[in-house]
Amino acid sequence: MNQLQPTDYLVFFLYFLAVSGYGYWVYKRNKPKETNTKDFFLAEGSLTWWAIGASLIASNISAEHFIGMSGSGFAMGLAISSYEWMSAATLIIVAVFFIPIYLKNKIYTMPQLLSKRYNDTVATIMAVFWLLLYVFINLTSILYLGSLAVETITGLPFTYCMFALSLFAIFITLGGMKVIGYTDVIQVVVLILGGLATTYLALNMVSDKFGGDGIFDGLSLLKTKADDHFHMIFSEGDKYYYELPGLSILIGGMWINNLNYWGCNQYIIQRALGADLKTARNGILFAAFLKLMIPLICVVPGIAAYVLFQNGELQQQMTDINGIVKPDHAYPSLMNLLPLGLKGLAFAALTAAIVASLAGKCNSIATIFSLDIYQKILNKNASEKKTVMVGRWAVWVSFAIALLITPQLRHLEQAYQFIQEYSNYITPGAFALFFLGLFWKKTTSNAAITAAALALPLSLIFKSLPDMIGIAPIPFLNRTAWVFGILVVLMVIISLIEGKRKKENKGFEIDKSMFRVPPSFIVISILICGVLAALYTVFW
Repeated sequence: MNQLQPTDYLVFFLYFLAVSGYGYWVYKRNKPKETNTKDFFLAEGSLTWWAIGASLIASNISAEHFIGMSGSGFAMGLAISSYEWMSAATLIIVAVFFIPIYLKNKIYTMPQLLSKRYNDTVATIMAVFWLLLYVFINLTSILYLGSLAVETITGLPFTYCMFALSLFAIFITLGGMKVIGYTDVIQVVVLILGGLATTYLALNMVSDKFGGDGIFDGLSLLKTKADDHFHMIFSEGDKYYYELPGLSILIGGMWINNLNYWGCNQYIIQRALGADLKTARNGILFAAFLKLMIPLICVVPGIAAYVLFQNGELQQQMTDINGIVKPDHAYPSLMNLLPLGLKGLAFAALTAAIVASLAGKCNSIATIFSLDIYQKILNKNASEKKTVMVGRWAVWVSFAIALLITPQLRHLEQAYQFIQEYSNYITPGAFALFFLGLFWKKTTSNAAITAAALALPLSLIFKSLPDMIGIAPIPFLNRTAWVFGILVVLMVIISLIEGKRKKENKGFEIDKSMFRVPPSFIVISILICGVLAALYTVFW
């Protein structure tokens, strides 16, 4: 049975009404008398800590997690969870060190920060890079994976699925950050409940297949039947070392990847920029706690599908017409086996994850284009109303581009790895700008321009060099670390040389008191780090 039944559609329809109705109520209830860019793009001062935390997770978790990460769980196992578990530790660092600087300096967009710290040239270069990345990589990949899943579950044509998801996301996005933030609370509840339903089914199927009893037996059997899928750190020579290169996960490129994503990424950090420091920190800490759960609802089902596939189940669902195994079919294949009602809930969860991410991504695209390109370069005298209108048009144009590109991604096998690798072409340069710009006052604008200009060429050189000289490919997380290191050294040298010729000090004022946190924050942070240490110790 590969299609939803009336009961499933009823559950999904109730979800749709709840999100749409609540979003419309939030929009009408909080609609300002005059159009305001800060209210539309940031929901300034109106998001609670739990709304910020939920919105961070809802925007982050999307089809690339349910479909892509589950597919990677099928192929490589629990190790892919490092993206989630290391993110929990990263969020604590962002809450302690990054957010206080942003809020104290009234930062609303990441290009604005670069303009204030360096100059408009650096800000414009990075604004263009971010827009290209968000539209051509992130938005299209989310839409592709989401449409693929909806097509598999409902039987609707891929094109119809693309347009339906796009229209739903546009409806949410046009209401502004306030609507996105509060509807994301519903989205997170639905995606966790629906995700747990799929995990419950998968573990029960494994338990029943091998004579066990219940989900705990299913977990134990997973470990027994697929022990090679329960290791977090790959050794050099392992099949998937390229994707997750050993200790680079704990002490190398993964940190650069995560700190840039969670601390310097408009799409993510935007949720906290309109709040006060206490609210923002609590929201980020809440998101860190939720991050610990994500592998349970995204990776474990993929491993379960692998065990079932290896023992004669899901053969037809997991292969294409040419008999090639498609890891990204793991999650939709399991969803199709859910009973009536629960299948509708799981479908609603998947849709919630997709729509929340699409809406969040497009809000960030609109924010950067409107405030950092249109208002700053194209029309410096634009009114608040005109700027918000341009932001709304940017949403429509972004989806139009994504709808043209998305069908071209259908040849991918593990889309999650595609997203991670190609996003990392500009990650080391972007994080070098922020890292030195925030924490080293001597960093100069020319040093920043050099890093921004060299990040992509250096990444491409390290990507193609092994083929030229006949050595093994360099794992992209290692490339990220090497390029970041080179750029930091260059920025330091250039800054020191320039510092001798002229004084350029546009650094942010930093007071150690900014980084103090209350005892409750420390206790929860220690608990989260303790859980992480235990997980890596058990599954090393």
